[in-house]
Amino acid sequence: MNQVPVLSARGLNKRYGRVVAIDNADFDLRPGEILAVIGDNGAGKSTLIKAVSGAVIPDSGEVLLDGAPITFDNPQGARDAGIETVYQQLALSPALSIADNMFLGREIRRQGFLGDWLRMLDKPRMRQIARDKLSELGLMTIQNIDQPVETLSGGQRQGVAVARAAAFGSKVLILDEPTAALGVKESRKVLDLILEVRSRGLPIVLISHNMPHVFEIADRIHIHRLGRRLCVIDPKSATMSDAVALMTGAKAPETSMLAA
Repeated sequence: MNQVPVLSARGLNKRYGRVVAIDNADFDLRPGEILAVIGDNGAGKSTLIKAVSGAVIPDSGEVLLDGAPITFDNPQGARDAGIETVYQQLALSPALSIADNMFLGREIRRQGFLGDWLRMLDKPRMRQIARDKLSELGLMTIQNIDQPVETLSGGQRQGVAVARAAAFGSKVLILDEPTAALGVKESRKVLDLILEVRSRGLPIVLISHNMPHVFEIADRIHIHRLGRRLCVIDPKSATMSDAVALMTGAKAPETSMLAA
């Protein structure tokens, strides 16, 4: 398959003193796919993802967007380039409304003098866009766009965070453990939401410890071990036991389980 990856990395390195977080790591996300990134605790997968999303500046190596080298000085730089990340902490403000959270840091000002000089916000427009985006992703079980986020369930909050990222991410959506704190029913809704976002053509990086979820929705699985990419496997050709054995070093990659 000769597709140019949407987001890739070559030879990334990051050290914290004597601790090697990522060691000559590579990464490839193809157009329109869900790529799961898994690895044991301390394998360096979080640092890898932070390096391609602007939260960490690597010591060496390069990140490429649509095949062209790019550098991010901070997460805002990655967002400006179309890479949105939803961290486990969600970064939602509980006291603010759903609409306000959707536009947190991206508020739309009113046109003309009121916006340019008095810096007044265009609340009706932000509400309408937020409502439209939630409806597009099937999240209008949330009836009131003005209700505070603190009144939502865990799954609904995760839905708002994913919807916000999907609304503004033009290139890549990165999800860090999106179902970690959720029950079975709410996890199902979030997985369906992820599949819906992918069906709209937005490629997704999914970091997760939940093997059944990974094997259910991922197109390919990147296995990170000892600071670098060990291999990329096809979930149709490998089992969850294989994945765990590869992560822990109990097994070496076999050609039959590798992704094309």
